[in-house]
Amino acid sequence: MAKLYFYYASMNAGKSSTLLQADFNYRERGMRTMLWTAALDTRSEGMIRSRIGLETEAHRFGGGTDLWRSVMEVHAATPIDCVMVDEAQFLTGKQVWQLAKLTDEGGVPVVCYGLRTDFRGELFEGSAALLGIADKLVELKGVCHCGRKATMNLRVDEHGEAVAEGAQTEIGGNDRYLALCRRHFSEALAG
Repeated sequence: MAKLYFYYASMNAGKSSTLLQADFNYRERGMRTMLWTAALDTRSEGMIRSRIGLETEAHRFGGGTDLWRSVMEVHAATPIDCVMVDEAQFLTGKQVWQLAKLTDEGGVPVVCYGLRTDFRGELFEGSAALLGIADKLVELKGVCHCGRKATMNLRVDEHGEAVAEGAQTEIGGNDRYLALCRRHFSEALAG
C-alpha cells in the first residue's frame, strides 16, 4: 500500500541529501522516480542540490501546478515507483491533497521533504497540511551551535542580526538563515 511521507527538519539538517540518496536507491534497483522542487527557489533552476554537493534534475512546481494530473499523465504511460518532493513547505494545501490522492488512488508512494516552520516559528501551508494528513512523519535532526537539536530557522540580515519581521518566504541559505534550538532562537529574537 502506497503512503504519503513527510520528512521535516530545520535548515541544514540534510533533507535534500536524504532525498537524493533515496532517489539513488530506487534508480539503482531499476525503479522509476519523479522528483519535484519548488519553482520559487530560483537558486537551483530545476535542480535539487544538497550542501554536500549531490544534485539531480527535477520538475518544478508552483502554486498552480496540478501534481495529481502532472504525475498521472506520466505514470499512465510508464509507471512511476515513487514521487519525491523537495522544499515541500512551499506546497499549497490543495497540492498536498493531490499528493495524498496519488498514494490513495494512484498507488504511488510520495515522499516529501521540507521545513516545518518559518523564521517566526509558524507553520508553512504545505507543512501544516502534511503534518495533518501524512501517513508517516519523520523528523530529521539538525544541530544548533550548542549541540542541542535545532528545530528553528532564524533569519538574519547582512550583518548577522536576527530578523523578526518580513515576508514568510525569502530564499536563502547559510547567508540568511541559522538552524537553532528553540532556546537560542528565542534569545536571538529577544536580543
